[in-house]
Amino acid sequence: MAAAKGRTNGFAIGITAAVVAVLIALVGVVVWLNNKATDPGAVPKSAIINTDTGAVTTGSGKDKVAVFVDFQCPICKTFEGEYGSKLQALAKEDKITLEYHPIAILDRFSQGTNYSSRAAAAAYSVAQESPDKFLDYLNLLFENQPTENTPGLTDQQLIDYAKQVGADKAEATIKANTFFKFPTAQATAHKIQGTPTIEINGQRLDTSKQSDVAKLQAIVDQK
Repeated sequence: MAAAKGRTNGFAIGITAAVVAVLIALVGVVVWLNNKATDPGAVPKSAIINTDTGAVTTGSGKDKVAVFVDFQCPICKTFEGEYGSKLQALAKEDKITLEYHPIAILDRFSQGTNYSSRAAAAAYSVAQESPDKFLDYLNLLFENQPTENTPGLTDQQLIDYAKQVGADKAEATIKANTFFKFPTAQATAHKIQGTPTIEINGQRLDTSKQSDVAKLQAIVDQK
């Protein structure tokens, strides 16, 4: 009986040790995934980029409109079609300060090519290397947005579109995917759950509420 009891205790201790090992491994995986989501990697830098917030800024008006976009997001394309040109025109006239935040939350919809991250990284590459071409590039990417659940644009296509708007200097940075981690880290930092996410003067809008949509419309309709 003593021997049997010893074997039983030994078996229980073995099971406990195994469970502890699994738990430690799971904690390690969670920590690794969290670090992966928050590691910004290389940070883009230029006169129009806020390296802390990831904002790419146009204009210097009193009211600040921040738009968080994922280039794979079809609703973002719809938003840009309705509001983009108006907001950009107001920013160019310094009637508003317009901040674009290229982020990545939809990589899972590009068949493993991480298109959201690559496209946002390419946009940051243009913002760094050819700041005056950023808005043209953003608009062109939305005009040529790939359908969800397709591989998305290739890196060469992203480069070709950069050249099309005159941002030839961004080629090497796009090709190297220099800012690949930055868009995901920014999405995590800003707690973005869906796109487009809109903020006016620091207040995040709930676009399911007509009253919040009216706030955006009031900005757009100003003379």
